[in-house]
Amino acid sequence: MAETAPADLKTTPLFERHQAAGGRMVPFGGYSLPVQYADGIMAEHKWTREQAGLFDVSHMGPSFLVLNDPSGDAEADHAAIAAIIEPLICGDVAGLRPGQVRYSLLLNEAGGIIDDLMVARSPKFAGSLYIVVNAGTKEGDFARIAAAAGDRAKLTRADDGALLALQGPEAVGVLANLMPGVVALGFMQYGPYDYQGQTVIVARSGYTGEDGFELLCPAAFATTLWDALLADSRVKPIGLGARDSLRLEAGLPLYGHDLDETVSPIEADIGFAVSKRRREAADFPGAGRILAERENGPGRIRVGLIVEGAPAREGAEILDTSGAAIGVVTSGGFAPSLGKAIALGFVPPAHAGHGTKLQVAVRNRVQPAEVVPTPFVPHRYFRKAKAS
Repeated sequence: MAETAPADLKTTPLFERHQAAGGRMVPFGGYSLPVQYADGIMAEHKWTREQAGLFDVSHMGPSFLVLNDPSGDAEADHAAIAAIIEPLICGDVAGLRPGQVRYSLLLNEAGGIIDDLMVARSPKFAGSLYIVVNAGTKEGDFARIAAAAGDRAKLTRADDGALLALQGPEAVGVLANLMPGVVALGFMQYGPYDYQGQTVIVARSGYTGEDGFELLCPAAFATTLWDALLADSRVKPIGLGARDSLRLEAGLPLYGHDLDETVSPIEADIGFAVSKRRREAADFPGAGRILAERENGPGRIRVGLIVEGAPAREGAEILDTSGAAIGVVTSGGFAPSLGKAIALGFVPPAHAGHGTKLQVAVRNRVQPAEVVPTPFVPHRYFRKAKAS
């Protein structure tokens, strides 16, 4: 008899599929999710880099924010919905084009990061935003957004459905066999697509550094879509372990590890998320601190490290060449694509230059490390050529 998930853990609509495929289930973000399948993390990582990996990310927090009383004027309605979310984040939502997705940050008044999230303007319905937040923070995020909306808009959670991520160089060819229209999407664009009479929300995005898609569908349709994608020989199911090693190679920060409420966008080296219009208006939470750090430099900065020897895991001390502790590793592991250990961590700016020689303490042993540019493995997002 198949094991059931512990009573204190939620399951996704694909739980039984993971069990049937030999997934090793672990607790993650309050859910029982597969960390790996029979092939193991290394093989799953490489398969995604070379073919297409299918991930269950239904623990995430997709939602829709929709005006209660739209005027019928598309631009006015978009401006109205943008005005609800913008006071919470540092992104330019008002400037989004229909179907455009933007990475942004929920900030506290001290300029710390409450969460990172995706905000997208509907390509079909004026006054509507598609918002995806992280699993571990979604309850607080949703409450914050709903409070900001008040009686002007309604936030509808969609985390009772299924969210799938199809990632890798073959992803577009695989998905186009089911939904041909997705080939028209560029990186950070989304839209609704019909498949077998169901509407699937498809965004050309992901967190592996590869080209790929995230697909939101109703729970009752999840196994149908999952099975249809896995019917293609280019696709294999991939667990959380490879998802993390892929995002680490891509140099992408993970909330709760590389980002938290004490870390500013400038310290995290994701200042691009603070949109130009918002910087000029200085109208976002923590603007004083963030703009000052942007102008004068932060006290610490997130860097990439190549580590000699065993991987330096989260919490490992970063040392200068004299052995003095100067920072801490926030994410670390073995990079299958590179055949060496890599890490992300925070150090003072004086030690953040590429090529700087440092050390890390791993199980009471000091190992050499060097600051290097990120991403460790180049991103392969599909960006459409701009019209001349």
